[in-house]
Amino acid sequence: MILALFVTRNIDFEGAIERSVSRPATPLPPGTKAPEFELPSTPDQTVSLSDFRGQPVILAFYPGDWSPVCSDQMGLYQAVLPEFQKFDAALLGISVDSVWSHLAFAKDRNLQFPLLADFEPKGEVARAYHVYRAEDGTSERALYVIDGEGVVQWSYISPVDVNPGADGILRALEGLRKEAAS
Repeated sequence: MILALFVTRNIDFEGAIERSVSRPATPLPPGTKAPEFELPSTPDQTVSLSDFRGQPVILAFYPGDWSPVCSDQMGLYQAVLPEFQKFDAALLGISVDSVWSHLAFAKDRNLQFPLLADFEPKGEVARAYHVYRAEDGTSERALYVIDGEGVVQWSYISPVDVNPGADGILRALEGLRKEAAS
């Protein structure tokens, strides 16, 4: 009887599932004005993109605290943080985890950059940046380099199970420096 309802209403569940799962995320392209946001970094502090106007910002969206790939990626960025700082760039990690999870994760991994909680409404900032994974309620493993005027200069989505490293970020920051010098 249930099958008859699906058939008589001509509902294409297989096609709908295939479209929602197989459609790859497309990050905001270079030249796009970066969406403004304000997210908690601690229970009583928030961070907004506009706080960093005048300097480059690296947004590192990642699926979640504590996973092996996320731990490696954030650990790598902590190690490379002095290189990012040579470009006067601020690094912000963003996931849908809570502030409390971020605080424990940052303490455990000795991370010295803000982890922002895109927790409630869940994934709102990830959605604005076109990197929310609705099928599992997390974000893509996505990177953005935003210039001091708030414009996306570089964006990249890595497979969720692959650490994207820091080379692309550093090349984008170097490009910003060369552009500013000319």
